Amino acid sequence: MKLESPKTTIDKSAQETFDFLSDVKNFEKLMPENISKFEVLEEDKFLFALKGMPEIVLKKKEAIAPNKIVLGAAGGKLDFSLTGNITELAENKSEVELIFEGEFNAMMAMMIKGPISKFIETLVGNMPASV
Repeated sequence: MKLESPKTTIDKSAQETFDFLSDVKNFEKLMPENISKFEVLEEDKFLFALKGMPEIVLKKKEAIAPNKIVLGAAGGKLDFSLTGNITELAENKSEVELIFEGEFNAMMAMMIKGPISKFIETLVGNMPASV
């Protein structure tokens, strides 16, 4: 399953946007309002939970400055990745798209497609005001 967020434009350079997303504690600023828990576990790992959903631990797996950040599931039953693709549009303007990828059975995919799509849309939607 592959889900792509809409692209969002940020009034910062690609490097500044990359630096913001490289610091996992900044993801708390991007989370939806219905977040019930956010905790930085290590320098490159954090845990979050949305109301009514299980806790999810994400770990930074790859960082290619200034264009790509990959977070992956760290433990748990589901294996997936969340990739942030950053494109420089101008000196102080960049564009970000989030891509969620994971292997799920048809039933699980059907259950999580809506909530995950909404989640990644919220993350990118909160970026322009937060980065």
